[in-house]
Amino acid sequence: MFTIADNLERVQERIAAAARRAGRDPLTVRLVAVCKTVGPERVREAVEAGAQILGENYIQEAQRKIEALRVGIPWHFIGHLQKNKTKYAIRLFDLIHSVDSFALTEELNRAAQKQGKIQEVLLQADLSGEETKFGASEGEIIQMAEKISGLKNVSVKGLMTLPPFSDDPEESRPYFQRLRSLRDQLAGMKIPGVFPQELSMGMSGDFE
Repeated sequence: MFTIADNLERVQERIAAAARRAGRDPLTVRLVAVCKTVGPERVREAVEAGAQILGENYIQEAQRKIEALRVGIPWHFIGHLQKNKTKYAIRLFDLIHSVDSFALTEELNRAAQKQGKIQEVLLQADLSGEETKFGASEGEIIQMAEKISGLKNVSVKGLMTLPPFSDDPEESRPYFQRLRSLRDQLAGMKIPGVFPQELSMGMSGDFE
């Protein structure tokens, strides 16, 4: 039976191999260990095995785990964020992956200002048009980024997308390519407060 340490090592080896095949430095790829529905002790085991970033989908779950663990590594929010939860998200998370509207960004900015923090975020793009997916269209992402340049307590670090579910990883590739192109377009615009280096895309089943 594989342990968390075994599984983490295997995934890291796969990431390194995939990066080398693509001509990339494996160190430029960051693995977020998602811990939704997993208890604090299992999360601690992952950290002790070498997990360097923890991801959580739910505010209340994250708060319980963060308070119980008190580990000095970054926490990322990867779920859908409601506007009435922004003050908690600001307090708990180093990076929020799922900012899908300017209205949400304004709420984050207000909450971050009150807490004296510059909140790092990723803008969530919906590239599939699925009704079940959150996110903004490519055109809306550009408009959001331009508006966000006027906010002092939010810093855009990149983009996130969720491709349609598929058993074939190759079917995700066009969506990843489009997100990369959108990121490059944003970077070329040199918008103040927008530093689109990060791409949050690919899970353990499709990153290769």
